[in-house]
Amino acid sequence: MLFTLGVLLYALGVRVAAFFGNAKAKQWVEGRRKQRKELKIIDKLLGRHKGNVPATDGDWIWFHAASLGEFEQGRPVIEAIKKDYPQFKILLSFFSPSGYEVRKDYPLADEVLYLPSDTAFHAKKWLHRHHFVAAFFIKYEFWFNYMRALKNADIPLFYISLIFDEKSYFFKSYGNWFRKQLLNVTHFFVQDETTATLLKENGFDNYTVCGDTRFDRVAAIAKQARPFPEVEKFIGGRKCIIAGSTWPPDEKLLEAFVPKLPVDYCLVIAPHDVSESHVAQIEAMFPEAQRYTGINANQPTKILIVDTIGILSQLYQYARFVYIGGGFGVNIHNIQEPVTFGCPVVFGPKYGSFKEAVDLVAMQGAFSVNDAAGLEDIFSRLMNDEAFFNKASATCKTYLEQQVGATEKIMEGFKNILFLQKKA
Repeated sequence: MLFTLGVLLYALGVRVAAFFGNAKAKQWVEGRRKQRKELKIIDKLLGRHKGNVPATDGDWIWFHAASLGEFEQGRPVIEAIKKDYPQFKILLSFFSPSGYEVRKDYPLADEVLYLPSDTAFHAKKWLHRHHFVAAFFIKYEFWFNYMRALKNADIPLFYISLIFDEKSYFFKSYGNWFRKQLLNVTHFFVQDETTATLLKENGFDNYTVCGDTRFDRVAAIAKQARPFPEVEKFIGGRKCIIAGSTWPPDEKLLEAFVPKLPVDYCLVIAPHDVSESHVAQIEAMFPEAQRYTGINANQPTKILIVDTIGILSQLYQYARFVYIGGGFGVNIHNIQEPVTFGCPVVFGPKYGSFKEAVDLVAMQGAFSVNDAAGLEDIFSRLMNDEAFFNKASATCKTYLEQQVGATEKIMEGFKNILFLQKKA
């Protein structure tokens, strides 16, 4: 009851924020309002408003992701299910507008929706819309009323790429109620042994350690990477440093380093924010830079600004090593994409939330810097010390090889639980 009250208060808070002009909150509210109207029409046409789910509706599997990052973790499993079990339809839900707006037309999903607030009423109505045979929640998505409703309906619930640590509220002295909610989960597919140990110590044995599905996704992207002739002409035989998903503090560090960039090197900057105003700010910092959308190979320069989205993960194929932004803000961005190409990675001090970053720093495949001097030092070593660079690159390649395969383990567990146990 208290949990549901908290959910309702949160939803009210979002609506208040939307009323006072918060753009993301407004998108959250308006997206759900529009969806309610559309589903009301659809459900009436199909007779669901009378309490009847059409037999022709088929069998569905539900995937829920908070946002875009979590979707990428679930995506390899969706693709595997569509390949191995094409008879199942896929419902993909998001909590955040940033995930929904980008993936609302995802072709492998038969329906993409916002997930309504976590109340018992919404959960019952949600599960009534389709005949679900299974549900997958990705990483941290704990929706307790939905979890309970799935359990009561005898619908298996699986967690993908789950990761816990001792700081989690589930394992605190006050966490008894939260731990009990985990009894509604059929199976946990977890990232690491730490998570497995915490579950085991608290009475759970329904887990499989399989790693992070994102590695399967980025490995697939790397294999399918297409060539970029215009970028190849810009590089022109030089060695390339790529700075991906940068923010202003990251760009300040790069500005201090660029005068020391050797003549046989070039720099590609792909900012997180590719708005015209931000790209113009970067151009003011680097007057000689060219934009990707207006690249001219006949005007050689050592800096290229990527002023578009959707290509960065494939551009890493051209990098000797990579700087990843965000580490001087809330947290670093994705380092798995460059690691897939064997690129050593450099980033700021805020990286502790990502297991792969912590692991690779300890293994010296990735490096954290606190200031411009630190960046210059590690960049210089990666450029000038071939043995140091080769070791870091090999470490990244080995780490990737050890991480791939999570999707295969999940699919094997899914098959055993959903089909073999039901036959027994």
